Amino acid sequence: MPALVWAAVAAVVLGLAGCVALVVARPVRVDATRLRPELAGGPARRASTADETVVVAQRVLHRVDPHGRLAAALELAGVGTAAPDLLVVVTIGTAVGLLLGAVLGGPLLGLLLAAAVPAGACAWISRRAAGRRKAFAEQLDDALQLMASSLRAGHSLLRAIDAVSRDTVAPMSDEFARVVNEARVGRDLTDALTEVADRTGSEDFRWVVQAIGVHREVGGNLAEVLDRVGDTLRDRAQLFRQARALSAEGRTSGIVLLAMPFGVALVMSLTSPGYLAPLVDSGTGWLLLATAAGLMVAGAFWLRSIVKVRF
Repeated sequence: MPALVWAAVAAVVLGLAGCVALVVARPVRVDATRLRPELAGGPARRASTADETVVVAQRVLHRVDPHGRLAAALELAGVGTAAPDLLVVVTIGTAVGLLLGAVLGGPLLGLLLAAAVPAGACAWISRRAAGRRKAFAEQLDDALQLMASSLRAGHSLLRAIDAVSRDTVAPMSDEFARVVNEARVGRDLTDALTEVADRTGSEDFRWVVQAIGVHREVGGNLAEVLDRVGDTLRDRAQLFRQARALSAEGRTSGIVLLAMPFGVALVMSLTSPGYLAPLVDSGTGWLLLATAAGLMVAGAFWLRSIVKVRF
């Protein structure tokens, strides 16, 4: 009987994985009537199962997320997957986690695994977005130097931004290439740069946009202004690194203090398995574990607020 259960679980998992592969690898199709209008009256193409699933996901997102916050988060994180596709993948992963947890450990484990899938997806997107913001901030100094050099060479501001988009790496190149494309189709350059500052959450780049806006209104030597802004950013970055170095001991102490209880529990469970049994075999033990977990979470937030450097 267990062999049959495992075979059924494996079949379901493989089937759901195939659905995920179909959705993610779904080809981008262009309507033939846009290329050949004479085909407009022909038979309609039959939608595949993956297309129909994505359409349903689009309708769900339109209802639960009318402002497109998920799509904006994916764009900020630099994820190429569309929001409906990600919703389908997360839904399938949640179903797989629920099924595996229910088979392996009961309903409670199934619920935990099912909740872990969307939580893990959110954490992954947040981490990618944070890493992209950090990379953008680190590349800003070099981008300003390149823009100033292009302006001194006699190029226009748009050509200087285009040079940054071609001679830098992502995410700076992606954001500046988007600005160039929007400016070429008629959008105001300052508005496009302001949207980059809002999307990346970079206050430093917001200063640059304000300097560019003032220059476009009153004139002046923009290259010199960018050089001074770059010097200010370098000084702030140096001060930030010094503060991080001084707080490194506190961060290390926090990591050690948070990891020590789990390490001690692991060692005790291996050397003396019955020593920790009262903590999981009685209601008082579970209460003590819950209290300890709450105190550890409070201590983690407290230590993080102490050692976090803010400008």
